[in-house]
Amino acid sequence: MMVAQLNVSEMKSTMIQKEEIENYLMVPAAEDRSKELKKELEYAVRLGNEYKGKTIITFLTSEGPLTVETTVWSATENSIQLKGGVIIPLSSIIMVSF
Repeated sequence: MMVAQLNVSEMKSTMIQKEEIENYLMVPAAEDRSKELKKELEYAVRLGNEYKGKTIITFLTSEGPLTVETTVWSATENSIQLKGGVIIPLSSIIMVSF
């Protein structure tokens, strides 16, 4: 039996508002990049807390990849918390940019 692999990096994501995130079911990305993204997420927290700067985060949902531009308030081993208390699991994050 063949299993198709989803190459998320080639897919287009849809930009949404952070308030819409709770309307989607987060799913783990094909590749868990949590460890790779640790420094970027630490910078995102600093950017948000000290400079009120926003970070662009692309994450995977059951409906495909979504992107949000928002302030990251905190990062733990398993998730990030955005302004407004919205949580995104690290295993669902595909990309982080500034």
